This record gives sequence, C-alpha cells and structure tokens, in this order.
Amino acid sequence: MGIKNVSINEPFFQGHFPAQPIMPGVLIIEAMAQLAGILLSQKLEHAGKIAVLLSMDHVKFRRQVVPGDRLVLEVETLRVKARTGHVRAVASVDESLVAQAEIKFMLVDAETGS
Repeated sequence: MGIKNVSINEPFFQGHFPAQPIMPGVLIIEAMAQLAGILLSQKLEHAGKIAVLLSMDHVKFRRQVVPGDRLVLEVETLRVKARTGHVRAVASVDESLVAQAEIKFMLVDAETGS
C-alpha cells in the first residue's frame, strides 16, 4: 500500500486546471506503476532487477482527485515469472474507487538494463 497526500502546491495544478485543480490521471497511473515496480523488485528472486513498464490493460478512471485528497494506492500481484510481472492496481480516496488498472512489467537487470 502507498499513500499520496495531494496538495494544492503540486506543480501540475498550475496548468491542470487553474480554476478547477484536478490531478492528472496519468500521474495516478504512474503512482500505481511505481508502487507495483517496487513490489515486484522486492521479491528475493528479483534482487538487482528493475520493473520496466510493458503494458496497461483495463484502465478506468472513476472520479477526480483534487487538492486535499488522500490517495491510497494498493497493488496485488497476479502473476510473476522470471522476467515478467503482472499486477492489479487500484487507487481510492476515502474508500471510494478513483482508478484501476492491470499493469505488466518486464524485469531487467538494473546494472545493464537488459
């Protein structure tokens, strides 16, 4: 689980949108992907590997995220192999679903990038 306290001081709110600030959906997905990458890289068999985004499926946005919201991210492992990982991720605010996605990663050596 990860938590992001959304503040009006975030630089993206200057242009998205000044009169009605909304957290960009792409940043919500990015936060879910980063948490998933950390989860996958923590597995003992993946020590020294990094998770590189491969694909996203079933991405849905359910409501807006605005300044003052506490974004809660949760990731569940669906399948992990030697070089790939597949997770389901959800983001919520006040236990209300904000976004969801299934995300696949390629696990590559951190030192060589392959």
